[in-house]
This record gives sequence, structure tokens and C-alpha cells, in this order.
Amino acid sequence: MNSNNDQRLMNCIQSTQNISYCKLYIVVPSDTFHVLLTLTFLLTSFWGMFKDDCGISKDSNMEINWVYRKFNTSDFEYATKCEPTRRHEPELIGPAKPTPRELKPLSDFDDQEGLRGHIPVIHIYRSDSKMRNKNPATIIRDALTKVLVFYYPFAGRLKEGPGRKLMLRDALHPSFPCLEELLYDVPGSSGILDSPLLLIQVTRMLCGGFIFAIRLNHTISDAQGLVQFLTALSEIAQGTTTPSTLHVWRRELLFARDPPRVTCTHHEYDELAETNKDNLFASDNMNQKTFFFGSSEVSALRRFVPLNLKNCSTFEVIIASIWHCLTIALQLDPEDETHVICFVSAKSKLKSIFPKGYYGNTFAYPTAISTVGDPCNKQLGHAIGLLRKTKESVTEEYMRSFVDRTVIKGRPLFTLARSYFVSDVTRAGFDVLDFGWGKPAYGGPAEGGTSLRSFYMPFRNHKGESGIMISIYLDSVVMERFVKELNKMLLQDNNDHHALNFHTVSRL
Repeated sequence: MNSNNDQRLMNCIQSTQNISYCKLYIVVPSDTFHVLLTLTFLLTSFWGMFKDDCGISKDSNMEINWVYRKFNTSDFEYATKCEPTRRHEPELIGPAKPTPRELKPLSDFDDQEGLRGHIPVIHIYRSDSKMRNKNPATIIRDALTKVLVFYYPFAGRLKEGPGRKLMLRDALHPSFPCLEELLYDVPGSSGILDSPLLLIQVTRMLCGGFIFAIRLNHTISDAQGLVQFLTALSEIAQGTTTPSTLHVWRRELLFARDPPRVTCTHHEYDELAETNKDNLFASDNMNQKTFFFGSSEVSALRRFVPLNLKNCSTFEVIIASIWHCLTIALQLDPEDETHVICFVSAKSKLKSIFPKGYYGNTFAYPTAISTVGDPCNKQLGHAIGLLRKTKESVTEEYMRSFVDRTVIKGRPLFTLARSYFVSDVTRAGFDVLDFGWGKPAYGGPAEGGTSLRSFYMPFRNHKGESGIMISIYLDSVVMERFVKELNKMLLQDNNDHHALNFHTVSRL
């Protein structure tokens, strides 16, 4: 923008300080609709932060209007013309020095079907005056070439061997399959085999801030392992020569036993019979809403916790409440089973097994199960007890049994029917990564979640209050019922909290 446009834009911002409603118009290319849901989620989340920075009334609301190719200026006295985003040609980044050329098998946990996909993560950084003349893209690119010397497996490619066994091979050999990616890699980079394991983009903003986004092949690492790698990247970006934590491969730690033997029950693989209500989980009328649980919301939910469980965690209270409300909202048959699958880190429980620096997948999928009638008709303590017992079931023997079953059954996908997945990333460390611009305004999953899968994320709202943010994606009619049930729990009279109406679901 030129200086005149800058001044006019500032005048526009200053004139909005007393408004109670704002329309935001954003110009996007016509072929990028697939990213709008994620952008809407992020923009809505950061509206409060924008209001604080610009002095707009904290009671103001925002409407987002996506405009293709040109502004709709009917509601504007002035609209600033914006130059389109300039995208540089993709560049394949390799290690700055020679690295070992070897074939490295993944663990039997890493290569299960449920992890054969990519996960996007995004970080948004504010402008920093001391970094004004520095280019974050250049800094991160240079740091990436250096950190890949230490974490060289991230520069490799996957191949599949007998029994669907995944193995990591060196990327730089004559059959290197990435010529098209050197030109433009979007169509060819999303595969699990023979594709880059990382995709990174740095987007600079006019204000001086930038957005760092990364996509990871999930078979290589979980959230904790990715943060370990990104921490090493950020350390080198700030001038260190060696990361504070060096990589440890050791994937044989989670190989199946010989012979493999299943010694524990793994409900995460239960085959549930389909019902006529399963189409609600992937209808043509899906709706995503984000819910913030601050101290007041958590206190309201704790009113329904029995005395013998008053020491339960915030996670247990929130997820048990969501389970209760979801079960009512879905209106399933009272005898149908529902599952809550919690992603639990085994690394923190089994510290003696995994050496410092191990960054492979180490989480388990323990599953709480109940018939529909139980979470609807019983006290909240019943659901909390199931969740607690489920998390406590993760032991070394449980993990060994899980890996053995994965190999015996041909690396199957976990059950999806009538299952609510929740992943707690509050302690992963995405929100503290610093490339020199300070901590991110936001750091974490780039998507709020998918149908009946949520991320349990730390968040600070526009009032400066810290809490938990959870996005839920449901059929619109189901979402309306879910919000109604959740509001009943949050808003009920303190003096009558034991009389919460746990609906009996009629047989449909």
C-alpha cells in the first residue's frame, strides 16, 4: 500500500472505535474456497485481539464476507486496494551437510492406518520492532537447512515393504520422485509414500508480523515430536549451532514382540454395527462452532461433579460434559454404544522406555465406552469415572499389546462409528515457539477439528482470560440441540444444580 492508502485505512480504523458491528471483507482467489473454513475459524478467534489493538468496543461483533476477485463496496465509503499475495516458487530444502544414507524402519505404532495422513499446524506472530529489517522466511529457511543435519529423517521419503511395513529411505538417490515439486508441489506432496514429510510456508504480513505454517506426515511424529523438531528449528533460527535436544530414532522400541500377543482389551478397534443415525456424522449440512471454557464455565460444570470426584481434572469435567450433551443431541438408540477416544501420551507415563530425544508417535487411544442411556440418565460422575479409568489403563503392557494387535490385524484403522475423538494439545508447546519475534499470538492446529473429533487447546480470549478452546463439527440440527444442552449445564441456577434434567432418550 502507498502512504495515502495507509492513512485512509488508519482513519477507517480510528472511526470504528465506537461501533457495535463490523463487516470484514476479504478478497481471495476464486480457487481457494477449501481454505475458507480454517481462515474463518482463525479470524473469528482473533477478532477479540483485533478489537483490543484498534480500540473497538469489546461488545462489537464481526461478520466475515468472502469476496471473490473484487470488493463489494456498497457498505464502504472507502475500500483500500490490495495487491494480491505474491507466492514464490516452492523450493525443496535439504540438509546443509551430508547425512547418513540408510533405510530406517518405522515402529509398528507409527505405521498404523490411523496415522497415514498429514496434520497442519499454524503459528501467527505479531510485528516486533527489533526484527523490523529481518525476513522471517529467509531466517527460517536457513535454519531449516541446518536443523535437518541433526533431524535428517525429516528430509527423507517413505516406502512400503512386505506386510505394509513403512520404512524411511534417503530422498537423494536416482529414483528421486520430486521433480514436479520443485516446480509446484501442491498436487504431488500430499501422498504418504514417496512424498516430502514436511511442507512449510512462511507468509509475511504488511504489519510486520508473519504466519508460519507446517504440514507433517503423521507417521513420522506426534505433536510432542513435532514441537521437539520445531524447537530445534527455532533455536537455530536465533543463532545456536546445535539444538538443545538431539534426535533419537530408536523406532525398534515399539516393534511388535516375537511372537506378537494381545494381552489387553482394545475397544478402539471394536466394530460397531451401523445405524440409520450414522449419517448425522457426515451430512451435507455440517456446522462448526467453537466453545471457550474459562474459569467461570468450568466452575459451572463442576457443580455437577459428585464430592468423591471433586479432584478430577478440568479435562475430565469438560469432556464428560461434552459427552453428555453430544449423546442427547445425537438422539441415538438408548442401547447403542458410544465411544470417547482420548489420545493419551504414553511418553509421560513410560519415561523409562523412551530416551530423551525420541520423537516417534507415542500416544495411545484408550476408549471409554457406554450405552447411550448411561451418559444421558446418570450423573456426570459416571462419565468422569469412565474417562479416568480409561486414561489410567495406559501402561507398558497396554502399549505392547496395542502394537502387537496392530501387526496381527494388518495395521487397521480405529473405529469411527459413534466415536468422539479428543486430543489434548495444551502441553504440546506449540504456543511458546519463538523464532525471534516472541511467542506466537496463536500456535496450534490449523484446523479446529473434523466431524466428532476435537482438539482441546489452550486459548486466551479478548478479555485476556486463559482457558480451553474446543471446536466441534456437527450436523446443523444436532449442533442446535448440543448448544441447548450445554447451555442448560452452564446457566442452571446454582441452588438447583443437582436437578439437572438428564433426558431419557426414547427409542427411535
